[in-house]
Amino acid sequence: MFTLTSFYLAKNKLDVVYYFIVMLMEFITNIDSLINSFLTNIGIYGPILGCFCILIESILPMLPLFVFITINFLTFGSILGFLISWVFTVLGCLMSFFLFRKKIKNWFDRKMKDNKQLKRVMVVVNHVKLEQLTAIIAVPFTPAFLVNIAAGLSKMSVKKFFIALCIGKVFLVLFWGFVGTSLIQSLTHPIAFVKVIVLVLIAFIVSKIINKKFELD
Repeated sequence: MFTLTSFYLAKNKLDVVYYFIVMLMEFITNIDSLINSFLTNIGIYGPILGCFCILIESILPMLPLFVFITINFLTFGSILGFLISWVFTVLGCLMSFFLFRKKIKNWFDRKMKDNKQLKRVMVVVNHVKLEQLTAIIAVPFTPAFLVNIAAGLSKMSVKKFFIALCIGKVFLVLFWGFVGTSLIQSLTHPIAFVKVIVLVLIAFIVSKIINKKFELD
């Protein structure tokens, strides 16, 4: 357990960064535990609230997605829990995508005209391949809201984003649901990263096959 005293007594910048990260991880762990306990103790309303939170998580990234997915798996079982979690996380990302595509993209395009760095970033986003996008989405630690925003503000087709989303989220939900590992545990257990790599590779291969067949790029 690291305390504020340890943080203030840090002798150099590396120590300060180290203690800050550790304290942040402990804070996130405590928040996750509180949310998990709350959702578990309110009965059937827990999964319902969890599904709603999955939708919101795509826009507000501070919510712990893995907690809500785990609750759904425990409450509804592996198959139904997986389907519910997958559907709601896809819907949440689509909501975020269309929010930025319909409401903010025109304003963003006007601002981007005078910003060379933004232009370079959006060129990369516009030309990202389906299998690359799918792999990014499939990584459990990828901030979904950033992907949704970038895709929504780009020239990426809805069809391409939707297919990448549907494939990538399958493996993300499988990881959180069946591996049952929290973010903090994953950071301290290398075997979790091996499982992530395997799932991402499978997602990449599947999307590569689909892209080759339907020529979505």
